[in-house]
This record gives sequence, C-alpha cells and structure tokens, in this order.
Amino acid sequence: MHMKICHVVYSLEMGGAEVLVAQLCRIQRAHGHDVSVCAYSKLGPIGEQLQADGFAIFVPGEAHPARTMFRYLEHFRKLRPDVVHCHNPAPTLQAALSARLSGASRVLATRHSLVAPPYDKGAEIKFSIFARFCDWVTGVCETTSNNLRHAPLAATSRIVTVYNGVSPVERVVDNARTHDDFTLLFIGRIAVIKDLPTMLRAVAIAVEKIPHLKLWVVGDGPVRGYLEALATQLGIGVNVRFWGQQMDTARFYNAADAFIMSSASEGVPMSLLQAMSLGLPAVLTDVGGMGEVLRLSQSGLLSPVGDAPAMANSIVRLASDASLRAEFSKRACASYEEYFTLAKMDAAYMDLYQSRRS
Repeated sequence: MHMKICHVVYSLEMGGAEVLVAQLCRIQRAHGHDVSVCAYSKLGPIGEQLQADGFAIFVPGEAHPARTMFRYLEHFRKLRPDVVHCHNPAPTLQAALSARLSGASRVLATRHSLVAPPYDKGAEIKFSIFARFCDWVTGVCETTSNNLRHAPLAATSRIVTVYNGVSPVERVVDNARTHDDFTLLFIGRIAVIKDLPTMLRAVAIAVEKIPHLKLWVVGDGPVRGYLEALATQLGIGVNVRFWGQQMDTARFYNAADAFIMSSASEGVPMSLLQAMSLGLPAVLTDVGGMGEVLRLSQSGLLSPVGDAPAMANSIVRLASDASLRAEFSKRACASYEEYFTLAKMDAAYMDLYQSRRS
C-alpha cells in the first residue's frame, strides 16, 4: 500500500532522533512511499543531506505557536499526507492538531527521551492534551512507555513501544590507533545530561591500571571546552581526544574496542545500537532504555549513574578480559539482529500507520 508520509521534527541538526528520522525517510522511500519532512526551526546538516538526496523539506521557521499551527495546517492541506509522524513533544504540540484537521488518516507521536519523573507537570499536561489528536504515542523503550503511562493526563490506551533501530555500521579497516591501545568510544551530543565528567573521572582512575587506555569523544556541544579543561586537570589529556562533530562515524566505530556512555538520563541512543551492529561491547550507566538494552542483550557492563569508581572498574574488567569482550561482542551482534535493525523498527511503524486503536 503506497502512502504519503510526513515526519515532523524540531530541526535537522545532528542528534539521535534526527538521525533516526533520516534513516526512516530513506527506508520508507525505498519501499515505495512518498516521504517528506517538516523541520520547524532550521534545516541543519542532516536536512541538507536529505535535500541533496531528493527529499522535500518544509521549514516554517520560528513563530508564535498559533501561527506555527496555522502554517502546518496550510502545508498539510496542500500536501495531503496519509500519515503525519511527530517526533518529540514540541513537534507534537505544533503539528498534531493541524494534521488531524487536514484529514491525515494516521497521526503519531514518538517520544525519544526517557520522560523520567519528576515530571515537568505543565509540559506533560500540554503533551497529553495534544497527544489525544494522535492515533498512537510510541516510546522508544519499555521504560519510556511506562513513564509516559504515569505522566499527568496520559492517554494510556494510545501508548505502545517501538524500539529504535538503525542501519548497521559498515565494516572498514582503520589504522588510526596502535595495536596496544584499548580505545573507548563515545559518540553523541556533548551536553550536561550526558554526564561526561563522570566518564572522564572513570578514565582517570582506570588509566592507573590500563596505561594504554584511550577515550575518543566524537560530537560537539556547549560543555566541550569545560570537558577539555577537565581532562587536562585530571592528567589524562594524552589519553582523551575530542574529535568534534563528524558526519561519517564508521571509522571511529571500527577502530574502537568498546563503546561507553555515562548519561544521567537516556532513552535508546542510536550510537549505542550502531556500536552493537559492529559487535562492540559496552560500558554504560544503568539508566532508562540504555540499561534496558544492555540487560536484554547481555553485551556489556552497567554502573550506577555518577559513580566514576564503578565505571572505572567496568573499564578495567573489560580491557583486561579478552574472552569476556568476545562473548559480549557475539551477544551484541545477535541482539542487534533480533531487536534493533532499521527494518524491524520500520515494520513496527508501518503496522501502526495502517492500524487503528481497537
């Protein structure tokens, strides 16, 4: 069944949700659907690439909420989409009602974060109200969906789980590190919620036992300067390299020995799933969807949020045990294929696009 599908996002800057939307666009078009995107505030590098690939991108621009809703209504009336898929709260508030008024057959909202309590009550009430114009509200993991069900005024009958999925990372040969290095890889936004200071402190502890330890930080954000200074202060400036934002990350995944994240709150990071597709074992904080994925896959080690010594112990254990890494690698690949492929995620969304609540 051919469908006209429109994804709605806040922007198409670099980010996990934005990467996911771009991948959904490509697989849905490959399956014969007419796919476009609305990006409220700006195009961004992901939007520029989608445009170059022939996707129509509508950027209404920042405006008063009522004006924004009217712009979306005008756009949807011209476009006449079968499906409008809103990603995260702001696009849902901006576009869900307009999509319904325009006659779209299905309207969805996906929450890509953990939506962890304590809730911003006012914000969640607004989301719950506008989510009632959606046929389905999806959480990217069971933890997110359960949190959504307990939020104020939640439309619980509409809430379902669709795990994030990604295209596998291409295997390439990279000689960017020496054979003796044990390289940890972080890929993501350099933001406060990612709690990279805990990661740096864990590396500083682990280096005492694993002197050839390296940490690669791929990404950018407002606290990068502080983190670079902290790495120097901790005496690990030679062990840590900040690579900045990179559009092509395959070579980093291929050159790494393990993936690491220290987030204080997290849904299901796209970068974690990409690492799993290559069989990278993981060192993660036990939070939200991230802990859920690792318990499901049994492909890495968890530590409490903010506990640098515990994370350091995980790093040392993983770096010191080749057989454990090999077992984790095998499990990561198997779990990725079973739960987290782009095809599985797309199939789940297509089922929702074509079904109504009973």
